[in-house]
Amino acid sequence: MNLNIFIQHFINALSLGSLYGLVAVGYTMVYGILRLINFAHGDIFMLGAYFVYFATIVYKLNWFVGVIIAIILTTICGLLVDRIAYKPLREAPRISALISAIGVSFFIENFAVVVFTGMPRPVVQPPILMKPIEFENGVRLIPLGILVPVVAFVLVGALLWLLYRTKPGLAMRAISFDIETTRMMGVSVNKIIALAFGLGSALAAVAGIMWALRYPRVEPFMGMTPGIKAFIAAVFGGIGSVPGAMIGGLILGFVEIMSVAFFPTLSGYKDAFAFLLLILILLFRPTGLLGEKLEDKI
Repeated sequence: MNLNIFIQHFINALSLGSLYGLVAVGYTMVYGILRLINFAHGDIFMLGAYFVYFATIVYKLNWFVGVIIAIILTTICGLLVDRIAYKPLREAPRISALISAIGVSFFIENFAVVVFTGMPRPVVQPPILMKPIEFENGVRLIPLGILVPVVAFVLVGALLWLLYRTKPGLAMRAISFDIETTRMMGVSVNKIIALAFGLGSALAAVAGIMWALRYPRVEPFMGMTPGIKAFIAAVFGGIGSVPGAMIGGLILGFVEIMSVAFFPTLSGYKDAFAFLLLILILLFRPTGLLGEKLEDKI
């Protein structure tokens, strides 16, 4: 493999890993606060892609306007999921919330099939993001491949600033340690949890929109595989750790792309590498790269 091809694979891996990381951050935020795996998170990712499709293709809005509307609508959907499916179960056994999460996932997917139909839909690809850039050394890249990791790192950096430099972020971290004590200190726990769901949903929307640009079509089950892989990335990085989720996503992206690049005959098994990574991390480091051992009271 020559240097030019390696650079192209490197950018592709960085781009894919950044998308996994953005979705994984949503998983890890909710788990860090509620000790709940939000299995509907991959479907929120799918809704973000559908909303930008309707805004730009059906209603013919400007692409950038459509993206903003899609992110807002997806965030609202994430808040509704928390309000309807999770908030009534705050005091219930954790298994009840887990079953509710699985039920919400199936509901959103099948609702999308009924409303949007199962037919794949095209998405608008702005020419400014898709026009190849030719470098003197022969490397040929599209701006989208560079934009995706830049946007992902900026958003995760902004989230870390919020978590460690603002009062809502302090409240989120306090809830993750002791929700009852935080409530007795006068913090509106439900509002802070809703904020976490909203932020996670907004990140999933951005990831879904950029995913639809990389693979230009949307369909009701498009969030299933990326959602599972993002969950694997969150576990690998240490579920509950925002930096860990991003690092896990990047590593997973590089494992997928580079394994196929160096061993093309294994391209049909690229999804298996993600699950192999999950098995290995659970065997040798169950807390993940940056995770901490937490007490889990059922």
